[in-house]
Amino acid sequence: MPKLPFAFAAVLLTLVAHAQAPAPKPTLQDFSWLAGHWRIEQGDRLVDEQWMAPSGGLMMGMARNVQAGKVREYEFTLLRQERNGDIVYVASPSKQTETTFKLTSLSGGQAVFENPGHDFPKKIVYARQPDGSLLAAIEGPGRDGKPRRVEYPFKRVNP
Repeated sequence: MPKLPFAFAAVLLTLVAHAQAPAPKPTLQDFSWLAGHWRIEQGDRLVDEQWMAPSGGLMMGMARNVQAGKVREYEFTLLRQERNGDIVYVASPSKQTETTFKLTSLSGGQAVFENPGHDFPKKIVYARQPDGSLLAAIEGPGRDGKPRRVEYPFKRVNP
């Protein structure tokens, strides 16, 4: 039996085995770039969002929306690594019930969290921008049933 077909078959089997190997699950370390202080300044509106670095399977965040010198909204958030390895985003907005969104995609500096059973938003997106800024967005159906997307273009605040 010629050696060339055997070698080709061995290489082919190796390639197939690697192609079928599952990609490693994301970890909270993949979100370490999010740690720190982020801000939006638009006229008399100031939105601050702060995230602690990942530790112990958890990142803690908080946000505050101030307009004309008064707090309009605030939110406490968690990024948590579950026992099964899943990553979830837990949002506790002011005057609303806590809601959990599961990480459904993480690639190219963009993380997508979804909860199809929630009214609005159904999707939360965090995307690192090439200039070092952060674009956060919430998406889902609006009150009129049409798709709605609200964007939050944050800049990093240096300590």
